[in-house]
Amino acid sequence: LQLRAVAAADAAEAVRAGTVDVALLRPPADTSGLAVLPLYEETTVAVVPTDHILSAVDEITAADLDGEPTLRPRDDVVAWAEAPGIPVDHRPETTEEAMELVAAGIGALIVPQSLARLYQRKDLTYRPITDAPTCPVALAVPEGSTPGPVQEFIGIVRGRKPGSSR
Repeated sequence: LQLRAVAAADAAEAVRAGTVDVALLRPPADTSGLAVLPLYEETTVAVVPTDHILSAVDEITAADLDGEPTLRPRDDVVAWAEAPGIPVDHRPETTEEAMELVAAGIGALIVPQSLARLYQRKDLTYRPITDAPTCPVALAVPEGSTPGPVQEFIGIVRGRKPGSSR
């Protein structure tokens, strides 16, 4: 298997089109025509500048973000309808662009912990939001995949060993 970066919004369609064999998705993406295997639930965090008052504690609650300006990028993957904070009028195109705006002091950003780590910088920090919904991560493959490397990969993901049966 070869690793290939695909925008989160395009991952399901890339599997359906056959341009990739498997993809990591964040449900509730459109999964029609795909077999989806739930993998894990990821912690939701708030990203703030390192000198922000919320950086003084190890974890926060949604109430701690009340009244805080918050950024919501167009590629937002956190499914939290009642997210706390006051949305900033400008919606950056990507989470990476939103991180730049957080560093500039424009507002906080709510993301899965893996994205906070991916775009980690010296001038930013993140704190887990204890009462936030988690962000599910799933593996998607074409429905009815035939035996071969994709099925072997699914077996590995499910914890099967070479000698185990289905």
